[in-house]
Amino acid sequence: MGKLKIIHDKKGETLTIYFDKPSKNQICEEAGDGIILIKDKKSKKVIGFEKLYFKAKSAKAISVKSA
Repeated sequence: MGKLKIIHDKKGETLTIYFDKPSKNQICEEAGDGIILIKDKKSKKVIGFEKLYFKAKSAKAISVKSA
């Protein structure tokens, strides 16, 4: 697995996390409870997800530490 790509959109209240390289040809599938799976269109492999209605309580709530 490569680097995580985390995108927090405060205005749109979304948190998007990619654990594989974002694809120009991707499809989205609603999984329920405000979770959207992001898949590579060709391989159907999940490359990330998006959480709708996300509000961080603080900046530390979404900080990521390297292992």
